Amino acid sequence: MVLPVYFFFFFFFSLLADHMLVLSSDSSGECPPSFHCGNLGNLSFPYTTPQRNHCGMLPIHGCEDEHPNGQKTVYFGKEQFQVTGVGNMFNPAVFIRDTDLQKRLEKDDCDVLCCNITLPTSSPLGYFAIGPTIITMYKCNSSLYYNVSSQFLNYTGCAKSNHETIFFRSQDQDHPPPSLATCSRVQLPVNMMTFSPDPFTFIASDFTVNVKLSDDCIRCSDDNMGLCRLNSTGGFYCSKFKAKDEAEIKHQKKVRAWMLAFRIGFGLGLGLLILALVLIIRLYKQKQSALSDVRLRSTNKQKHRSLKSQNQSRSIESDNTHSRSNEHHNTHSNAIQESRNIYFGVPVFSYEELEEATNKFDQSRQLGRGGFGTVYYGKLKDGREVAVKRLFERNYRGVQQFINEVQILTRLRHRNLVSLYGCTSCSSHELLLVYEYISNGTLGCHLHGNLAKQGSLPWSVRMRIATETANALSYLHACGVIHRDVKSSNLLLDHHFCVKVADFGISRLFPKLVSHVSTCPAGSPGYLDPEYYQFCQLTEKSDVYSFGVVLIELISSKPAIFMRATDKINLANMAVKKIQRSAFSELVDPSLGFESDDKVREMIMSVAKLAFRCVQRDVELRPSMGEVMEFLQKIENGNYDIKHLEFLGAGFLNREIYTFLPTSIHRDEDASLNNSELQHPPPTV
Repeated sequence: MVLPVYFFFFFFFSLLADHMLVLSSDSSGECPPSFHCGNLGNLSFPYTTPQRNHCGMLPIHGCEDEHPNGQKTVYFGKEQFQVTGVGNMFNPAVFIRDTDLQKRLEKDDCDVLCCNITLPTSSPLGYFAIGPTIITMYKCNSSLYYNVSSQFLNYTGCAKSNHETIFFRSQDQDHPPPSLATCSRVQLPVNMMTFSPDPFTFIASDFTVNVKLSDDCIRCSDDNMGLCRLNSTGGFYCSKFKAKDEAEIKHQKKVRAWMLAFRIGFGLGLGLLILALVLIIRLYKQKQSALSDVRLRSTNKQKHRSLKSQNQSRSIESDNTHSRSNEHHNTHSNAIQESRNIYFGVPVFSYEELEEATNKFDQSRQLGRGGFGTVYYGKLKDGREVAVKRLFERNYRGVQQFINEVQILTRLRHRNLVSLYGCTSCSSHELLLVYEYISNGTLGCHLHGNLAKQGSLPWSVRMRIATETANALSYLHACGVIHRDVKSSNLLLDHHFCVKVADFGISRLFPKLVSHVSTCPAGSPGYLDPEYYQFCQLTEKSDVYSFGVVLIELISSKPAIFMRATDKINLANMAVKKIQRSAFSELVDPSLGFESDDKVREMIMSVAKLAFRCVQRDVELRPSMGEVMEFLQKIENGNYDIKHLEFLGAGFLNREIYTFLPTSIHRDEDASLNNSELQHPPPTV
């Protein structure tokens, strides 16, 4: 009788184990909501890893490499490309560098024009597109004559090696003219800012691949709050299950391993258990036979004691049940409390912890002070040096600025953007933001502030600072963020003079498919876009204007607004007039070697002309931030012909430019996260 009971329990536990295994793997396919990818930070759909192809559209290789310079790559077909950055969930894109193409461009290798860049094949989740600009080139037999319109330019530099003439035009069209129908076509990414008759000057080795989600995927994520996934056959399905995080997935793997070991051990011990059960049955029967006589002689007193014992047992069990209930309540309360330790995806610090880190907000640790708050130097218990921003008042505007800065910074990951370590809770009696501490002051301090020393900031360093800042701002715009307060005092420098862009208190998210955002002007005098000030229409070109002023500061070592005698001088207005007259020597800081070094002279003149383009009153005349970045990179690499900028803007420098200095603006001022007063951390914390 015992054996059937035993096998009943064996099969019962086996079925229970199978049921647990089924529950431990839902249809979400073990896809975490996000994953860490080295210096790219935390990424989420549509990005994924090669180990989880079904969890996204674009697998990124090398995410396990945590080194700051660790290379991340993607494969388009069989071709490997370097990843220099990624967009966010609102603007999914991947920023690509084709190193092989870059080397061939530098050598004017005609093989550049051999074939198109192959994009990944589309899937039920979506498709890919190169942006922002591609151009079609027609490769034709150089020995034949082709009757084309004057819009077309032709390049014959490859005629000797490849016997081909290349036709192209700046306004690209999908359909070729009839006269070029027999020619082969190749489409490549280009930088239209550097467009010229020589294709090797405008073909871009750095380009953007935009990720376009399918209609099914958009409906799944927006309407059904689901997750876009691929099933085992490669078809689309919308998962309604909540995505699991990495910790839960690891826990499930441990559960599976434990269940497998349990079942193996269960089978191996089956024989021993059967033998043991037979012995237990025999002993049980002997004991029951011996006790049967005792039960017959039981007295009423023994029955009473037995009843009393049962009542005590029930009382103890009731107490244990109550204790377990309290323990469950405490565990639930702790879980709720622990969930409050994360706010908008960043750690939450207590006010007391940050008060201790800043020595009760000691005035000697003050790093900067602005319209909404003060920044203090601090040191956490784990040894990290931090900058703590303390907002002046906990009013509606202050809370909105606090939430805005946290929400924006948690979406961004870039080596030239300041990192947000955490904040206090929004319900805290004081609002505090915690950033990484950058100890070498601001660019403004080194150019014309208390850290300015002749020769301490040579032109090569200034050139790198300009390129890194443009790279960071280009990344912001690609992620749909407008900084609104680009200025030299918001560009922090570390001991290697690497840039960290800071102060996102008045930054704005820029929606897709709109030309501008209407808002009250906010910014700093001398840097504020006059078009934005006059019409209250914010665009990405507003940051371009402000960055143009920073470029002029790098050239001249003068602040955006400075005093001459008793008059206030606007640096941008002064620079425009001097560049129009080609009076560069009157603008440039003489310590940079402008008069003595021809190479430095050409680079400074190129940067000055680029700054001139950036500070144009007409928004349409300004380049995009991406174009500015590419142009600065070419100047820094020394392979850009200064005459080429004049070709781009033939007659441009002779135009009448109207700029002005606003007499009053709506200033949403904020404290910078820099060390303008305190040059070294205090000796004791």
